[in-house]
Amino acid sequence: MAATVGSLVSYGTGSDSDSDNEDRSSTSPEKTDPDAVAHLRPLSSGKKTSLAILNSAPEVAVKEDVMTGSHLDPSVKEVTFNPTYETMFAPEFGPINPFKTQQMAAPRNMLSGYAEPAHVNDFMFEQQRRTFSTFGYALDPSVDNSQASSSSYIGDVEEAEKKKGLTVFEAGAKKGEKRKKVKGGDASEIDNFLGPWAKYVDEKEVAKPSEEEQKELDEITAKRQKKGKNEEEAPAEEKTVLHVKDMYDYQGRSYLHVPQDVGINLRSTDAPQKCYLPKKQIHVWSGHTKGVSAIRLFPMSGHLLLSCSMDCKIKLWEVYNERRCLRTFIGHSKAVRDICFNNSGTQFLSAAYDRYLKLWDTETGQCISRFTNRKVPYCVKFNPDEDKQNLLVAGMSDKKIVQWDIRTGEVVQEYDRHLGAVNTITFVDENRRFVSTSDDKSLRVWEWDIPVDFKYIAEPSMHSMPAVTLSPNGKWLACQSMDNQILIFGAQNRFRLNKKKVFKGHMVAGYACQVDFSPDMRYGPKPSLRASVSSLILAHLHNCC
Repeated sequence: MAATVGSLVSYGTGSDSDSDNEDRSSTSPEKTDPDAVAHLRPLSSGKKTSLAILNSAPEVAVKEDVMTGSHLDPSVKEVTFNPTYETMFAPEFGPINPFKTQQMAAPRNMLSGYAEPAHVNDFMFEQQRRTFSTFGYALDPSVDNSQASSSSYIGDVEEAEKKKGLTVFEAGAKKGEKRKKVKGGDASEIDNFLGPWAKYVDEKEVAKPSEEEQKELDEITAKRQKKGKNEEEAPAEEKTVLHVKDMYDYQGRSYLHVPQDVGINLRSTDAPQKCYLPKKQIHVWSGHTKGVSAIRLFPMSGHLLLSCSMDCKIKLWEVYNERRCLRTFIGHSKAVRDICFNNSGTQFLSAAYDRYLKLWDTETGQCISRFTNRKVPYCVKFNPDEDKQNLLVAGMSDKKIVQWDIRTGEVVQEYDRHLGAVNTITFVDENRRFVSTSDDKSLRVWEWDIPVDFKYIAEPSMHSMPAVTLSPNGKWLACQSMDNQILIFGAQNRFRLNKKKVFKGHMVAGYACQVDFSPDMRYGPKPSLRASVSSLILAHLHNCC
């Protein structure tokens, strides 16, 4: 056994390289520690040892041993188990919150306090609630109300005693007796039978105001009359100024005579074969002191130019020869908005912000007649038909188009369908119809002398169109829209918008810029032209001449 132990020890040393050491270990074994090889020895059968069990965790009371029952929160309204009687009526215990006030610590089942249960039906509750809100008192639901006394009411007890505790349903005023009517007579007599249309016995046919009411009415009437006096201003005095030395030439002809010495046949009604674009400025007419609102060429010949301005004046100019200012027409107290020649050019109309339309003689400068309906005229036009030259139409600020007869000076027709001030009037379809535009962003077509529009054009994307021009061939309407576009509408039958021909380029929103066509229909917003040549639009802005 000792040899075996020695061999194991020598094996553990791992020194087999030296032969001398091996001989020494075999002849003289070294002494070993008995504790080092104690685990290799067999157990002795004499003494036996036992292990002691030690629990290091402290002894803790179990939850089931401590809790004899489940606690019930007194504020809980629903219970998910079946509690016992002792659990439901067990006293509340625990630390008291020292920061709670007496009001907070008091028991309550709602936010404002504790509401005691009372058996009151809905009608009684609503009756007492209305009584309390109306009279200030109500029955106390916690007191037996079989014997009513002052202690059985809450709120205004004195009012309750005065009204003897009547509710709103009991204290209502009684309905008075019905008014008696005059007897209707016998139904068989048709003339004397009144039936349900009979008058009351105490009915007064004429109601007269009292003295105080009469004084108030007189004061109101006087104020209205004072306001009316300021509005009803008298028309301005008309006068004219001739700026040339002689009104007639050596042959007795006035400036209305078409000149024949300008190198152009101004009497011809045929359009030129080809029109050209202007390339340079020829002349500037100066004379107005404020902005020019409209210019009109003399009918047919165009040898005269009529202009109206914000300086309340109208001027007549020469287009050829010396290009002088021939005559000034003075007669409006406020700015002149629009002018219009008749077919022959001997007369013209003017519309101004002083609410007057005036008819002038072009040759003499005399004011022939005045027209007004106490509203501001925005545009004015003669009827182009030769047999209707005595009729004029004007677009007014009160949403109406008014038609006058210049022979009688009376209004003969009113076209009242627009929802805004009327801006333009344009005759189409051989003067049987006319088109009007308005601030209500719509376009309406009217039959002459029929006050109902037969065509109404209004789209959500449309803007107001303050300037409209008819093409020379009468097929198209060019409308300057307030969204910086020129729209083309058909002027025959359907009056449909041509969406393929929309002209853009000018920044004119907010101004009534006139559009026009060249006589040969080559230039201007002509729908049949290509975009390369149709972008030119002859416009006239409100600039000073």
